[in-house]
Amino acid sequence: MAEVIESDECVNACGVDRKAVGISSDSLLEPQFTAKLCSRACYQNCPNIVDLYYNLAMGEGVFLPDLWKAQRNMPRRAMSQLLSSGAASGPASAAAQAPVSAAGCPAPTSM
Repeated sequence: MAEVIESDECVNACGVDRKAVGISSDSLLEPQFTAKLCSRACYQNCPNIVDLYYNLAMGEGVFLPDLWKAQRNMPRRAMSQLLSSGAASGPASAAAQAPVSAAGCPAPTSM
């Protein structure tokens, strides 16, 4: 899959930066980024980007659809809960958020 390049539409819809070097779970703490990642334009049309962040979140102990639902319902609280859980503080973190419900933001299907 090394030759797969995301379309400009996906890059814009998901809020990622083609020129960025590396990837960090810190972006999941940004409400604007999380809102774009959870948008229908992103999660229905850009499975590679969604899978990438889904796996990144899982590595931090966060179920991405739960974060999306929390972010939609209460953006500030969702981010503070993620911060206080320690889930995105680093790879050694094993803390997980309590499950909410993934309604509206399904998990990637290509896993």
